[in-house]
Formats: sequence, C-alpha cells, structure tokens
Amino acid sequence: MAKSVLSRYLNPDVLSRIADRPIEPRGLVLGNLAGAHKSPLAGFAVEFAGHREYVAGDDPKHVDWRLYFNRDRLFIKQYEMETNFVCHLVLDVSASMRYGEASEQKMLYAAQMATMLGYSIIRQHDKVSLATFDEKVRGVVPPSNSMAQVLRMTDHLDQIEPVEKTHMSDCLIELAGRMQRREIVMIFSDFLTDLNALEPALQQLRYHRHEVVLFHVLHHEEWTFDLDGMIKFQGLEDVDDEFLTQTEDIKAGYLKVVQEFRQRFDALCQRNLIEKVEVDTRRDMAEVLIDYLNQRSLMGGR
Repeated sequence: MAKSVLSRYLNPDVLSRIADRPIEPRGLVLGNLAGAHKSPLAGFAVEFAGHREYVAGDDPKHVDWRLYFNRDRLFIKQYEMETNFVCHLVLDVSASMRYGEASEQKMLYAAQMATMLGYSIIRQHDKVSLATFDEKVRGVVPPSNSMAQVLRMTDHLDQIEPVEKTHMSDCLIELAGRMQRREIVMIFSDFLTDLNALEPALQQLRYHRHEVVLFHVLHHEEWTFDLDGMIKFQGLEDVDDEFLTQTEDIKAGYLKVVQEFRQRFDALCQRNLIEKVEVDTRRDMAEVLIDYLNQRSLMGGR
C-alpha cells in the first residue's frame, strides 16, 4: 500500500533530473544542525554532535579524513551550532484545485511538485513540513529530515478530497503563527482568491523573515482559454453556479481579466519581495522544476 501511494506522488524520472540541483535558503538560516548552509551566528563555542554521510556539494573542509582512511567512505562532521533550514510546503486543497483530468489535475500536479521538492530537500539533510488547507487548516505534518517523512506526507495527501471553498488568508495567518523565524515557505495554489485579503497574510510571513515562494498552479485551459464551441461551465466550489455560453463570446474578456490579475499578483509579490512561479499543468514537471531551480541558483548567486 505504502509503495503504491509513493508511486502516485514521486516520479523517479523527474527525481533523477533534479537530484543534482541543491536547494539553498536565500538568506541566513538558524537551526540546531549545521554545516550545509551559512549561519548568522559567529563566535560561539561549538560541540561535536556526530557524523553523516557525505553528499555531493558538501564542503570538503567538514570531511572527517581519519574516518575515511578507516572505512574508505566519506563522512561529514556535524556540530551543535551548525545550521539547517526548514522548508514548509503549504498546499491548497480547496475544490477549485480539482480542475483538470488525470496528471493535469491541479491538485495532483501541485501535490506531486511539493512531494518531489520535499524529497530533494530531505536528501540534503534539511527539514520539511507539509500543511494542507481549504476553508481551514486540514492537516499538518510536522518538520522532519527523516526519509520516513516522505511517506507521512504522501499518506496525508492521499486522504485529501477537495470539496470546500478556500479561506487562504486566514489559513496562512494561522500557519504563520506555528512557524519559527527565517524559514522557507512554499505555497502551492491556483490563488483564486481576493489578493487584497491575501497580501496581509503574506506580509506576516515576510515580517517573520521567511523566504516565501508562491507556485501559481493553473490548468493550461485556465491560462489560455483554449476551448471551442458551446460549453456549460459549472462552479467547483459552488455546484449550483452554472453558465452556458459560446466560448468565442467570452474568450477575449476572460483573457483580459486573467492578464490584469497576473499584473496585480506580480505587483503584490514585488512589493513584498516574494518569488512567484507560474505553473501550467500541461508542462513536463521536470522542466518546470529544473527551470525553477536553475533560476533560484542564479538569483542566489547574486
């Protein structure tokens, strides 16, 4: 059972293509394990805490060479005052995320993206948590850097049935109150919400010095309105809301509204120093993640 759940959210081909791309925090991080990331703490005494296996990208100065000569394997020395980061994966599971079929469904695509990013972060020995929300916070998987965390996350995701509306701002404010400072928060949603209400919630996350990344996940048809003929549109969050129309009559107006929304959303992110990643669920997921991680690496270097 566990294996089938994992296979639903973890694609080995995608993982193999992003495996050599580390995810680094943009700012300084605080934590109780260190070595991988730069720390804002200096001048404090450190205490040896143990070893972990070397992974590509680790600083060679932390290698225990004596242990290497004894075991012919590379290990990294860890100290109590070394730093780690926590990445909080926050997933919108409201009814609008049901749009799309099979692998192009927004909910499944976003859940797979979050799981694969989480797996990559755990592989580099940093911690990951998962939270799901719609009208309220539906569940939280507390932070861990154990590989068992991936199974806990996928088990939680597999129990979700998107049926409710979303109150994103209230849920984000509640989740922000559970987080420590200086962590990474990645939010996966279609963001079909009131941006004026959303901004204060995002500002609260930024006030606590979290790095915030918004994955704006929409189906290809929502981005392009690539539809023809007479169609009945039915609301996902309000099933009584129906609209029968000729697509040619509303396409131009719809695309104009979408473009205006994107511009307002971009401005919100720029004001608050938030990164936004637009995701089309028809795109190959490996390409989406590689583009994001490459861009993140370039921005981190600056």
